[in-house]
Amino acid sequence: MDIRNVPAVEAVDTAVYTVHTDTPEADGTLSWESTTLVVAQVCAAGATGLGWTYGSPATAEVVREHLAHLVIGRSAWDVPAANEAMSRAVRNAARPGIAAHAISALDIALWDLKARLLGLPLVSLLGAAREEVPVYGSGGFTTYDDERQDRQLRSWTEEAGIPRVKIKVGKSWGQAEEHDRERISRARHSIGDHVELYVDANGAYTRKQAVRLARHLDAEGVTWFEEPVSSDDLAGLTRIRAAVGADVTAGEYGYTLSYFHHMLAAGAVDCLQADATRCDGLTVWLQAAALAEARGLQISGHCAPHLHAHAAAAVPNLRHLEWFHDHVRIENLRFDGTLDPSGGTIRPGASGAPGHGLRLSSGTTQAFRGR
Repeated sequence: MDIRNVPAVEAVDTAVYTVHTDTPEADGTLSWESTTLVVAQVCAAGATGLGWTYGSPATAEVVREHLAHLVIGRSAWDVPAANEAMSRAVRNAARPGIAAHAISALDIALWDLKARLLGLPLVSLLGAAREEVPVYGSGGFTTYDDERQDRQLRSWTEEAGIPRVKIKVGKSWGQAEEHDRERISRARHSIGDHVELYVDANGAYTRKQAVRLARHLDAEGVTWFEEPVSSDDLAGLTRIRAAVGADVTAGEYGYTLSYFHHMLAAGAVDCLQADATRCDGLTVWLQAAALAEARGLQISGHCAPHLHAHAAAAVPNLRHLEWFHDHVRIENLRFDGTLDPSGGTIRPGASGAPGHGLRLSSGTTQAFRGR
């Protein structure tokens, strides 16, 4: 396409899909049996951009009622301008939370649209910093029995060759410390000594609990301690970070760039996490990565790995992406063009497909049109 011709966004559409989990799942603070995928599509000059988020079905209503009119008619080249316009429009409409999910889905769709119009993989449009993006296997839910946890961990390490994995801890809001220790030790036994082991408490522990557990983490060689306390407790994260050997990480609940600024300014994390399905899309995810780089820290993409892959390949300070069981399962079910994590890395853009390379599967497309 001649870039001197300015294509305008012609249409915005949304759909909601609820996918049941393969087994009941829980972390330290929440349990669930299904996950909701909210899809957004934007069209211009015969091309369609695809974005999505995971969250409340109400997200689709926010797209339709608050955001679509801001995007339709706007230049498909000017994604940051659209992002800013959407952000300003929901100032009085619960800006953090569901509105941020809606902005995120549209922002991702707009980046995908722009790359497709130009016939480029998204990573080529953004500018590559690497060819391969490391991933870590993530699941290990607190509802799993010993056999289910072992089978999942071995599927990542022995079958896929992924050299880093994560399990959930903090069962029942931190009321099962000994059980957590046992599960961590069993996880280490399953994966052996040469695989990195991570744990995620989802904010379930108190500060003192987190420090107590860290002694066991050190004994089992755990190097990543995610959300030992609530990510809103910046003082607590900072104190725990100073007291434990494992890297303390958080940031998945960041909805605005200022959130990441405050977390980094507090010295609360060793590696910043950010989720493009929540933080206003790839536009702000890339800005969060720059904030972390300015402080000498890395960034890790939270969940939705196929959505993050191209942006992750475009930042120099990436640590890895989360190959999250639920989202990988849904993305393989609902999209064509998904990536292969064998060997512990994915290669976004390697196929040469334009945009992020994913398309709605035929069954999903029919459901989208017939909803």
